[in-house]
Amino acid sequence: MTKRDRLVVAAAVACFLVIFLVEEFTPAHVVGAYGYVLPILLIATLRRRVLMVVAVVICIMATYSGLVRPTKPGRFQAAVVNRSVVAGVLLLVGYLGMMWEERKVREEEARAALARETENLLKANQQLIEAKDRLNRAERLAAVGQLVASVAHEVGTPLHSIAWHVQALAEEPSLTPEMKKRIAVIDEQLTRVVRIIQDLLSSTRPRRPEPQWVPVAQVITPAAVLMEPVFHAKGVSLAVEIPESLPLVWADDEKMHQVMVNILDNALAATPAGGTVSMSAEVREATLDESDRWRQATHTLSPTAVTIKVCDTGGGMSAADAQRAFEPFFTTKADGKGTGLGLFLSRETVTAHGGELSLITEIGRGTTVIITLPGLPADSEIVVLKKERETGGHDFGSR
Repeated sequence: MTKRDRLVVAAAVACFLVIFLVEEFTPAHVVGAYGYVLPILLIATLRRRVLMVVAVVICIMATYSGLVRPTKPGRFQAAVVNRSVVAGVLLLVGYLGMMWEERKVREEEARAALARETENLLKANQQLIEAKDRLNRAERLAAVGQLVASVAHEVGTPLHSIAWHVQALAEEPSLTPEMKKRIAVIDEQLTRVVRIIQDLLSSTRPRRPEPQWVPVAQVITPAAVLMEPVFHAKGVSLAVEIPESLPLVWADDEKMHQVMVNILDNALAATPAGGTVSMSAEVREATLDESDRWRQATHTLSPTAVTIKVCDTGGGMSAADAQRAFEPFFTTKADGKGTGLGLFLSRETVTAHGGELSLITEIGRGTTVIITLPGLPADSEIVVLKKERETGGHDFGSR
């Protein structure tokens, strides 16, 4: 019995005692017995049939108890009739009160059931909408996959021709060191493009990442070097800050290179001339959830997390756009300026590494893209053993 129920019972008992005392002092006035209706109605609010039966029986017994006290001659029969009427009223009130309360219970249960059904229908409708959206995205991705495979096949031949000319140009004796550096970058990126096309043609699914423990600079610097001339041409500053004490990071450097280029391209598009895009990396302790997830991805106990941040001073995005930023084909760029697949594919790649990709953005305050990957100290036992295998085993020195 709840506290409220105990209070109701106490109030009913108090009313009963008051009416009973009144009846003791004025037994001839049967009107006071009608007061037993009040405790019966109070008990009815508890919606318990047993308590109601007990209450009605006690009140009827108290009503007839007035007959045992002496009355004026000739009034006994009238008193019996009057108190029987009161008993009938108490029975009727008890029955109607109980039926009324039970009806209210049924109505409340019906409303609750209707609310549950409505909630279930809303959830089912939401799931149907989400399933429809996923189906539409899958159909669009399938169509794009066929288109990309066709384009990749046609683009492969001219790319090989360009690569041949680049190699021929690299053999010119009149090239300056700076020109050789630029040609090397072009040749490296052509090799990447050819490999991407081969991946697209070899399977309907992109190549799975093949991560290993590599320095953070190996993930960030090539993309920054590649994109630096484009930033310079637009008048946007590109700042890169990579501390030397960072641990190794679990990454497929070629796949992560594509991710970094996509993110830098988005930052450049969002930043006006005179603005700044900064790239930085830092280390922190991994959470329990991250440690569990990374142990499955790397098969190594990875106690640290490496976060790579790309911050721009562009216009930022609204909250609604930020929620949809990772949806395929969603873009805030002008028509013809983007496909809306960059962030979607980038997050898929980072997730395949066991990491996370998120963004923080606000209108007028720019956007920060955060990549979190497993980290491993450079002096860990795993890295030392790997170096020993690469150098042919232990160096025992001379004897």
